[in-house]
This record gives sequence, C-alpha cells and structure tokens, in this order.
Amino acid sequence: MADKPKRPLSAYMLWLNSAREGIKRENPGIKVTEVAKRGGELWRAMKDKSEWEAKAAKAKDDYDRAVKDFEANGGGGGAPNGNAKKRSKPAKKPAKKSKKEESEDDDDEESE
Repeated sequence: MADKPKRPLSAYMLWLNSAREGIKRENPGIKVTEVAKRGGELWRAMKDKSEWEAKAAKAKDDYDRAVKDFEANGGGGGAPNGNAKKRSKPAKKPAKKSKKEESEDDDDEESE
C-alpha cells in the first residue's frame, strides 16, 4: 500500500526554498538559522506574495485530491500495525488546596 501524501508547503516555504540559494550567495558563510531568519525578514517585507500564495493554493488542491484518492483506495484506515487505538489523556488530579483554604476549612469544621 502507498504512503499517505505529504502535506503541501505553505506559500512562505515555497518562496524560501526558491530564495535560499540567493540568500546564501548574498551572505557567504551564513548559518542555516540565519538563512531562515533573513528569509523571514524578506518575506515580511514583500508587498506582492500572490504568486506564491497561488502556488500554495494549487499545491493544497493537489494534496486534497491525492488524499481523496488515497482514502478511496483503502488508505487511511488507522494505525499501520492495525491497532487503531486512540490515546486518551490521563484523568486530571484534583487541584491542591492552598494553606489558606485548608485553614479556612478547619475553621468551618470547628464552628459547627
């Protein structure tokens, strides 16, 4: 059985993948984290992002279509090993009373 399709990239990630080499060229020896930081600054400063938003929308449409095909062909039936158990959150413990609340409760019991 084929693997589930991967989620599409956002407009920013599509743009960053195309701009990464240019950022590295303009800043030789730049760290990976600095490339991402500089990319974020450039993305925020961009006025017209419509090209990248259109590419992201197309990628999302393609992804939605691929997921429908995947599910129609028997995919997405739960965990790969067949044990489709859902994890449940542990029960919440009752909140501890503060010392002030405990002393007020003691006072209430004594006055009864």
